[in-house]
Amino acid sequence: MTVMSNAAQLHALATRRAMVRLIPLMCAIYFMSYLDRTNVALAKAALNADLGISAAAFGLGAGIFFIGYALLEVPSNLLAHRIGPRRWIARIAVTWGVLSSAMMFVQGEASFYLLRVLLGIAEAGLFPALMYMVTLWFAPKDRGIAIGWIYIAPALALVIGNPIGGALMRLDGVSGLHGWQWMFLLEGLPSVVVGVILWFKLPDRPRDARWLNAAQAQSLETHALLPGQGEPHRYSGQWMKALTRPTTILIGLIYFLNQVAFVGLVFFTPSIIQQMQITSPLTVGLLSSSVGFGFLAGVLVLPRVHRTVDRDTYCLSLFTVGLIASSVAFTVIDDAISRIALFTATSVFAGGVLPTYWAIAMKRLQGIEAAAGLAFINTLGLLGGFVGPFLFGLAEKASGLSSSGFYVIVAAAVLGLLLVPLLGMAINAQAGRPLTEPAIEGREAL
Repeated sequence: MTVMSNAAQLHALATRRAMVRLIPLMCAIYFMSYLDRTNVALAKAALNADLGISAAAFGLGAGIFFIGYALLEVPSNLLAHRIGPRRWIARIAVTWGVLSSAMMFVQGEASFYLLRVLLGIAEAGLFPALMYMVTLWFAPKDRGIAIGWIYIAPALALVIGNPIGGALMRLDGVSGLHGWQWMFLLEGLPSVVVGVILWFKLPDRPRDARWLNAAQAQSLETHALLPGQGEPHRYSGQWMKALTRPTTILIGLIYFLNQVAFVGLVFFTPSIIQQMQITSPLTVGLLSSSVGFGFLAGVLVLPRVHRTVDRDTYCLSLFTVGLIASSVAFTVIDDAISRIALFTATSVFAGGVLPTYWAIAMKRLQGIEAAAGLAFINTLGLLGGFVGPFLFGLAEKASGLSSSGFYVIVAAAVLGLLLVPLLGMAINAQAGRPLTEPAIEGREAL
């Protein structure tokens, strides 16, 4: 009993050290990536005024980023598995930082599309590489919390990034540059710096960390293995199995629909606020951060609800119903203050549910299968990131109102809710339980 207690204490101490050392670095790079991919939302009106880029063209350009990203997602993460996440993540950060700054040279729709595609290609594999690192470092029961902490980064990017971007837009005319040019330049270069820091500071596995002793590193690596599985083959050719499992496919489809809703909301929030007769770029940026505050609240609270309730599919259903309710309320309420509050409520559910998707997936993937499977799920999400802004743009073009995109959110959420019972049956089937048995996941499985 004493030996078990000492082992548990050793693992808890090692996990805390890993959280303290790794999560800030992972958050830093994810913060910069989210800032650099979404700051274009603040430039929407200026790109239209200065370059004639229409709402539909903007929606296509905002979303086409995810096409380039998605095409290379799985091979990129397989490379991260092969050469190590540290080198690959650092390479990603440097190249996308350069391309993000190059957005200042956009001249029209064609160059806008081209640079957005190249930016997506450069960033391909970043997020699944971070998720793959979670599978190498943390026990299944700790992964939901770790992912929730990582998701603080995009939440802060929305909270802090929009006001910063709005302030940089006020540099319009300085040195003959437009405000949006200054924003792209000054928000892209720090990503290069962060990438260089990661090259020197981010260890691939616990055994590579100088701040862990041998016993702590071994404890982390042992607990990170899924029950019944040993050390995975480093270059196993079995990664295709992960792509054909019903659980992987269904999680990916539900994630796709979530990203249709959430990414569309992120890219069109500033224009929705501008149509509330708010014209100051700084004020628009500040009010747009309401999405970030909701996202932040969601990723801090909802993973802990999931861990307490012990039911994967129940939590997904509960969170999706909340998303539908807040979105429907937005479509029937005209008061500006209430609508800002509903921005926050919608993002609580749309963003806060994300750690749940990844925690469910990680409990069923190991080693190179995790690298491939997590990248595949993220690929489907990226395709949703393309479809979402495009549908929002079409909705605005048809109605003249950016807020009509909330109907897209409702439709995507309803479709996602219909897939949740199928996911529950797939989870039971993979676990060898009867298909009619509820998908109940024990607390220790998390």
